[in-house]
Amino acid sequence: MSTIDSRLKTLGIDLPPPGPPAAAYVMAATTGNTVFVSGHIAKRDGKPWVGKLGQNMDTETGKAAARSITIDLIATLQHHLGSLDKIKRIVKVMGLVNSTSEYAEQHLVINSCSELLFEVFGEAGKHARSAFGVAQIPLGACVEIELIAEI
Repeated sequence: MSTIDSRLKTLGIDLPPPGPPAAAYVMAATTGNTVFVSGHIAKRDGKPWVGKLGQNMDTETGKAAARSITIDLIATLQHHLGSLDKIKRIVKVMGLVNSTSEYAEQHLVINSCSELLFEVFGEAGKHARSAFGVAQIPLGACVEIELIAEI
């Protein structure tokens, strides 16, 4: 069992089957030694996890949504690469948080993703990051996250 697989097991994470794209794109694309993973929206019970931070959703719920997205992102990487051991480093994470103009804790929501990536990939999980508040995300989802990895 690889180190990453054992970390996932220790964390109690079973990777779900990767979801299909919702429109005209692929879930991951590789060029050279870089993998670009398309934005994944938060889902709960297989449906978009709908909500707006600062209006009908709090930061802790947003963090749970971001963590669930991170598991889906890792599942997409596993499916795309065949093995998570091919990942040298998570390079960049971009998080979009569906939030009111007054809400200012987008960074805390996306921290949940960053923290899990570090737990799973160790030092290779440390990455550059952006966290934005946006007026809307497709299907009304509360959070969307994409990432770039080096292989």
